[in-house]
Amino acid sequence: MTQHPLTGERIALGGGAVAWWPCHIGKGTTVGMNTSIGALAHVGQHVSLGQNCKIQGSAYIADRSVLQDDVFIGPNATLLNDRFPPSGDLNKWAPINIAQGAVLGGNVTVIAGCNVGKGSVLGAGSVLTKDLPAGEVWVGNPASFLMTRAEYDTKQEAN
Repeated sequence: MTQHPLTGERIALGGGAVAWWPCHIGKGTTVGMNTSIGALAHVGQHVSLGQNCKIQGSAYIADRSVLQDDVFIGPNATLLNDRFPPSGDLNKWAPINIAQGAVLGGNVTVIAGCNVGKGSVLGAGSVLTKDLPAGEVWVGNPASFLMTRAEYDTKQEAN
């Protein structure tokens, strides 16, 4: 058995992008410049990761998901794609699109086919069961509206 270090090893992916070993990046996946993929993350096949994305450790991003530029995915976040698991049928899949500047907190679950709008925030531990509109913050199970992104940013700056 090959000996591997117990601590993460930085793997340069080109264009300033980096992955921390051990992690999985599937076939046909594109990784944008300056994107970082944390240890133990699973990024499926044919996923598109934009520029300046941050994927924290142990995140799961299902096949064919799209993350636009400047997206943050918290630790243990799960993005699903199969509406009727385990169908194994691409016709029953509904990949997820995460728009530019969106933030998904730790331990969130995004159900297949649910999209996240530009600049939106999905709070830690939330379960998204329908599309999250641009510029809103949602929390809970199922996730629902809490405040606007502008209100969130104001609170974040105050602390």
